[in-house]
Amino acid sequence: MSDVSAMERLQALGIVLPEASKPAARYTNYVLAGNLLFISGKGPASMPKGKLGIDYSTEEGYKYACLAGLEVLAVLTEALGSLNRVKQVVKIQGFVNAGPEFEEHHKVLDGCSDLMLDVFGDRGVHARSVLGASSLRDNLPVIIDSVFEVEPNQSAAI
Repeated sequence: MSDVSAMERLQALGIVLPEASKPAARYTNYVLAGNLLFISGKGPASMPKGKLGIDYSTEEGYKYACLAGLEVLAVLTEALGSLNRVKQVVKIQGFVNAGPEFEEHHKVLDGCSDLMLDVFGDRGVHARSVLGASSLRDNLPVIIDSVFEVEPNQSAAI
């Protein structure tokens, strides 16, 4: 399945990307620096509020991390025009809004990691870190920060 493009994988998975959400404050959704595209922190579009281990289970957190990953993919599409320009998912960092006794942050972030592997195949393998937080903006349960290596825009070449 390595010959299948990211856009074809999305279609095969039945995923329709949302429109890229706007930044929540004074920053941009992404910055392209050389061949690296940095995506600002994204949460689930449905804007759930609450903490893992108190308001939500690990399984619900997994789904929210997947939804946040869809937001990341929407911004990637906005930035690049096509997910097929992604050479490698470089880094995924997750922030999990959790109660003090919660210990399954890594299982929550698997929701985003699994999505990246499903969409990009071998190019979706990435470095990762996850942090527990006592609070996140808008009381979101999870926020995903990410970095991608991308193909240069051929139309911009002279």
